[in-house]
Amino acid sequence: MRAVHHEPCPAPCPASFNMAAHVLARAPELGAKSALMIVTATEAERWSYARLEEAVRGAATGMLALGLEPGARVLLRLGNTPEFAVAFLGAIAAGLVPVPTSSQLTAPEITRLAAELDPALVVAGEGIALPDHPAPVLRETALRGFEHLAPAPYAMGNPDRLAYIIYTSGTSGRPRAVLHAHRAIWARQMMHTGWYGLREDDRVLHAGAFNWTYTLGTGLMDPWSVGATALIPGEGVGADQIGLLLRRYDATIFAAVPGVYRQILRHEERLVLPRLRHGLSAGESLSPGLRAAWTAAAGVALHEALGMSECSTFISSCPARPAPEGSIGYPQPGRQVAVLGPDGAPVARGKAGILAVHRSDPGLFLGYLNAPEETAARFQGDWFVTGDTVTMAEDGAIAYVARSDDMMNAGGYRVSPLEVEAALMACAGAGEVAAVELRVKPEVSVIAAFYTGTADGAALEAHAARCLARYKQPRLYIQLQGLAKNANGKLDRGAMRRAEEVLRGL
Repeated sequence: MRAVHHEPCPAPCPASFNMAAHVLARAPELGAKSALMIVTATEAERWSYARLEEAVRGAATGMLALGLEPGARVLLRLGNTPEFAVAFLGAIAAGLVPVPTSSQLTAPEITRLAAELDPALVVAGEGIALPDHPAPVLRETALRGFEHLAPAPYAMGNPDRLAYIIYTSGTSGRPRAVLHAHRAIWARQMMHTGWYGLREDDRVLHAGAFNWTYTLGTGLMDPWSVGATALIPGEGVGADQIGLLLRRYDATIFAAVPGVYRQILRHEERLVLPRLRHGLSAGESLSPGLRAAWTAAAGVALHEALGMSECSTFISSCPARPAPEGSIGYPQPGRQVAVLGPDGAPVARGKAGILAVHRSDPGLFLGYLNAPEETAARFQGDWFVTGDTVTMAEDGAIAYVARSDDMMNAGGYRVSPLEVEAALMACAGAGEVAAVELRVKPEVSVIAAFYTGTADGAALEAHAARCLARYKQPRLYIQLQGLAKNANGKLDRGAMRRAEEVLRGL
């Protein structure tokens, strides 16, 4: 039996569609119900569905009043505040194209992205690095003032048109701009049953910040599209307080990256969470040990999902279908996936190959900005090739084997080693540099930099802080006489990683 999962796609997206309109379709009827609560140990800021839609459509009116044309790009440089979601949905409601970015990006990093994007507007929060670019800047305080403007009508249109752009680290070392259509939100309905088990009466607490795409989708837009309540920890809330928030605000679903679950368990050996039905994990691989530890401590299952910036999640376990031991889960209802061999044909079930998604998937990206050749290279016939090596069992369960490249994972963020290496080699005395994801404990890994120069680790660390976002900065600097290379003279990052882990007894 071939490793192909073919299931009819859900009902097609309406011919006239707007992502923001879909997300907020329940707002008029739900009115005063809590759509969003920013929660801390002592207080909660509450946004009703009525207020949320008023803010989003008011933001659309305010942006259009600035003279922006349909399709204009809006670069979001905002921190962990509700205005991030308001600006994102407000731009989409108006027919503009928001580009959410991490607030951790440095001025040089965001300037490089802006040069490629050429935004028509930058929406800026206090203390967030801005690009050296001529686009006008809309301050967050001014954005808040748009909330009570007359509501803009939703800009309806073809669901295949561009809705938003997100950045992901590329194997070339240059961040890639991923183009997504309005229909991307329609496709996320396959996650509601295939991963979340999401209901209108749910209260979903996501541990991430507003300006992370994992939070934006799983923590905000998906709950709102079914009429549920989204709970987001406020500024300054640490992992030691998450258990308290889950109890105090009656969370029924909790979403985070594995690292957050690990941190919570350091603070609480036993979690009493009477309302919590299950947890969700994505962003990086979930180890069996952590899954077991969480289930023992919290008394509820933890459901993992695998996805990527180009298609969000599409493989997962869920309450109705838990993952068999050793696997991630199953293709979500309505997905078409395959495991391909070197010839581009599906392999036999049980045999390792590259995971691929059919080009007809409504959640699949439109392409990479200004990169038609790079976009085309990601397809083999009708299949989008992910780069993840997996196996498909006889019952369709997917087990993760490895990445087919050297991409690193830093707390749920994909980071290219080439980008880190290029930044560090600009430091005087660095010499040759190799960046790898290195295990430092059986279930903990960090970004490490191997280098051959005369500079000390402190100098490299200071240099990295000036030119790389915090999540891209190595946590370890290891000086070597020479870097491992293969027969063709290319860096062998895997050899260096394995040698160092052996030295550490891992």
